[in-house]
Amino acid sequence: MKIYFPQWQGSGTGTIIEPGAKTILDYLDDEEFVSVPLSELPAGNNREKRYDINNYDAITEQLHRLKETIERANPRTLKTIGGDCGLEIVPVSYLNKRYSNMGVIWFDAHADINKPCDSPSCNFHGMPLRTLLGEGETKMFGLLSSTIKAAQIHYVGLRDIDKTEQTRIDQGNIYAPRLLDVPTLVQTLKSKGIKHLYLHFDFDCLEPNDYAKTYYQVPDGITIMEAETCIAALKKEFTIVGTSVLESITTLQKELQPITPIIDLLMR
Repeated sequence: MKIYFPQWQGSGTGTIIEPGAKTILDYLDDEEFVSVPLSELPAGNNREKRYDINNYDAITEQLHRLKETIERANPRTLKTIGGDCGLEIVPVSYLNKRYSNMGVIWFDAHADINKPCDSPSCNFHGMPLRTLLGEGETKMFGLLSSTIKAAQIHYVGLRDIDKTEQTRIDQGNIYAPRLLDVPTLVQTLKSKGIKHLYLHFDFDCLEPNDYAKTYYQVPDGITIMEAETCIAALKKEFTIVGTSVLESITTLQKELQPITPIIDLLMR
């Protein structure tokens, strides 16, 4: 199943994320993508914070809609154009229920593993992995089809980490190398008996000198070529059951061009 879900509310005020997602949708020009409507509840500058989460009501309303859409279709695989990283709690937990011991590859500059009470920003796109671990806001657990274990998480491109996030990474012995080593990543996954993968791809994992049209720009990321090589290796060695492309903000096809090979690898 292919889904277009340009959620931006998880970023707080990042409305630019929605037209950025539309640019990717237009590039792919694929009629198979199902559009899931966003909430019309107040958000952004008019947001209301509940349970230490900005835009809580809008986020939960539209994520329930996303979950219902997926459950009705009962797909074996998911490809999602987003959108902010907070949307991942729905597709990842759905596929994790279907495929036991699914590896989650988190291409991202950020750890996205804060509890709401620990988050400096209170923006939900910094909380999806903690939610997926079953350690986030309990009132959101109804959005989850399953929970994951720390051993399933594997970071690529991680370099901007809050202290509380580093503590959780250390406690869970989560795979989070500073430098990308594809053979080691592959071997680590195989040593855990992992056969199926979900590839989360936030474009801020990339080095800004390669691609800077992202909601955040964090120096010293992986190159576009390194990302392509890693994705290709993972596709060769494992069964990819879910993918996402997230938080690109350009509205110009010309500016999207550097990352179209990544989009093709993950979405086609």
